[in-house]
Amino acid sequence: RQNMFFSATMPPDIRALSGSILNNPAVVEVDPIAPAKTVSHALYPSPEGLKKQLLFALLEQTQTGRAIIFTRTKHRARMLARDLDKARYRVAVLQGNLSQNRRQEAMDGFRKGKYDFLVATDIAAHGIDVPEVTHVINFDMPDTVDAYTHRIGRTGRAQETGEAFTLAVEADAPMVKEVEKVLAARIERRRLPGFDYGDFVPEAQFPSRPPEPALPRPAAAGSQRRKPHHAGSAPFSARSGARSGSAPGRGSAPGSGSSGRPSSRRRPGGTAPRTSR
Repeated sequence: RQNMFFSATMPPDIRALSGSILNNPAVVEVDPIAPAKTVSHALYPSPEGLKKQLLFALLEQTQTGRAIIFTRTKHRARMLARDLDKARYRVAVLQGNLSQNRRQEAMDGFRKGKYDFLVATDIAAHGIDVPEVTHVINFDMPDTVDAYTHRIGRTGRAQETGEAFTLAVEADAPMVKEVEKVLAARIERRRLPGFDYGDFVPEAQFPSRPPEPALPRPAAAGSQRRKPHHAGSAPFSARSGARSGSAPGRGSAPGSGSSGRPSSRRRPGGTAPRTSR
């Protein structure tokens, strides 16, 4: 008998568990923990108390199509979706406490254009396959590099361009370094034009130092690694945070230096009808 185990991500603890219960398993990976070449990355440093205001200001200044906003907890997902709805954005929430019918309604509405924004947690978002997602916004930095890769994999599909924004607080510094090791380049830090940061200085949030390349991940104990041939990833530009030769995201974020095309999915000056989640 043959057993096969498929997963979008493979955290170290799950990798160790599979190695402990399987007999000499073979591991087949395609671009492990490698982000799509067509996705550009940017950090928006922020203190914890200003993250929500910064997100709303960012959405006001950024042309987006479909966008997914990730939070760390179910409670934060509910509260953020509620606040976006009050601000008259067309938004749905996807988190673990929803019934299957409500989860399906949220996904169907997002796919068909009823909602422009989907606020989701990592577990609830596993398996999301929606075309033409232009932006992924990490309202909270994920706990692992694999989770970061899984999140941003919702955009930049089928050679389409996409943008991944992360609102990063001081406590996220270790994870920022881990992500940069995987990307083999420093992620661009951005200050949002016109936003009142008070005494906070975004440029001083994270030190500027070249990232160290990530070490190869060990295979599960007793396993044989088989990896299909694939083309190598293009390096990131240290200045822009975008991969060399890759196209800019379809929406332009403030400070990115790229020009995006207008989208009818943006909230038109607060006149869009309120939609229920």
